[in-house]
Amino acid sequence: MAELQSSHADLPNGEEREISVAVAGRVMTRRVMGKLAFFTLADETGTIQLFLEKAGLEAEQEGWFKQITSLVDSGDWLGVGGSLRRTDRGELSVKVRDWRMLSKSLQPLPDKWHGLADVEKRYRQRYLDLIVSPQSRETFRRRALLVSGIRRWLDQRQFLEIETPVLQSEAGGADARPFITHHNTLDLPLYLRIATELHLKRLVVGGFERVYELGRIFRNEGMSTRHNPEFTSVEVYQAYTDYIGMMELTESMIAEVCQQVCGGTRIHYQGTDIDLTPPWRRATMHELVEEATGLNFEVFTSRTQAVEAMEAAGLDVPATADSVGRLLNEAFEQRVEANLIQPTFVTDYPIEISPLARKHRSKPGLVERFELFIVGRETANAFSELIDPVDQRERLEAQQARKAAGDLEAQGLDEDFVHALEVGMPPTGGLGIGIDRLVMLLTDSPSIRDVIAFPLMRPESRPEEAPSVG
Repeated sequence: MAELQSSHADLPNGEEREISVAVAGRVMTRRVMGKLAFFTLADETGTIQLFLEKAGLEAEQEGWFKQITSLVDSGDWLGVGGSLRRTDRGELSVKVRDWRMLSKSLQPLPDKWHGLADVEKRYRQRYLDLIVSPQSRETFRRRALLVSGIRRWLDQRQFLEIETPVLQSEAGGADARPFITHHNTLDLPLYLRIATELHLKRLVVGGFERVYELGRIFRNEGMSTRHNPEFTSVEVYQAYTDYIGMMELTESMIAEVCQQVCGGTRIHYQGTDIDLTPPWRRATMHELVEEATGLNFEVFTSRTQAVEAMEAAGLDVPATADSVGRLLNEAFEQRVEANLIQPTFVTDYPIEISPLARKHRSKPGLVERFELFIVGRETANAFSELIDPVDQRERLEAQQARKAAGDLEAQGLDEDFVHALEVGMPPTGGLGIGIDRLVMLLTDSPSIRDVIAFPLMRPESRPEEAPSVG
């Protein structure tokens, strides 16, 4: 449809072009006016009007005008052939000489003007949403362009995409509650992966210096406008670099892909202008917390000191935050995170909440890690990777203890992964980016469900059968 509209934009109003064209698509609207009828036919690229004249169709085959006007409804798929005509009102139309019913719609389409007012129905019956909403189609078109753009950017820089297992005997690589399944033949409990990290690191141990995987991740967690149990991420690992190198990679890749998808690095998100032009702001977690609360966590020598200061500042103190580092992170989440609107790299995290990151080379108690925040949301997470197997074992054993004590999101001890580190891993920088949140940003979408074609939904309850009468 778009090709026809473009190629014949010069056709004057009221004139006809005697060329033969054939198009196929879905009937979106229909108007019958005596011996004339006008249908709107849509394909993926756009729409075109069908001009149906009784005299012309009856000359081709008797009864055709009556058949097409009485049998064809909105939602049906048609194939038509004819010539081109520009109506007096300027509408490019196919003057139909030949038509075929390709597929019959048995369900009425949503109202053309109002679309799907029921937001849940938009997610549950995405096919209807796509039919009536060009904006939804554009969102998923941009998503596809973003995904292919990230892959192309990495491939051009000699990164290899290597697939890793979805079914794993030990769920690791993130603090998250996994989904549990069972392999019948092996009689073995398995987990759906919560990250691709540990297997991609095994590949670096094996000698691949630049690897990544873009794929689905599964976490048995709550659902919100920014969380879905099944989501997409890309994880990238590069030998002989660190988290500083990953910052440069992150801002360069996102800015270039944004340029490709949106036509520039300045975008509009939910009423706010966002500038993704590098370089982006970099600040430590300590600096940002002190800026927002006035509290300098670097001077606290005990949890008690930190608790007293937080309570005086009006901050909540959860019992699970059992160290100064965890309390620092709590203060960050409560007072800082939501206010990081422009792209900001938050660096130098407490070691307690970063079991897979390398100790900071100059700051005791911290690790070389950053998270990227845009519009108050975490969009990326990266480390100088921990390559010391002794240190890694100790931290994973601490995680295992938390898990045994009831922390459902704590990681377990993956013995094979620790063994891989014992074989030897070069200094490496690692990065993970949430694709869905990035798509939300580049499509001005307020909810993660807007950018996942088929988000997980609770099944609709079946209505009770009506009681029999008589």
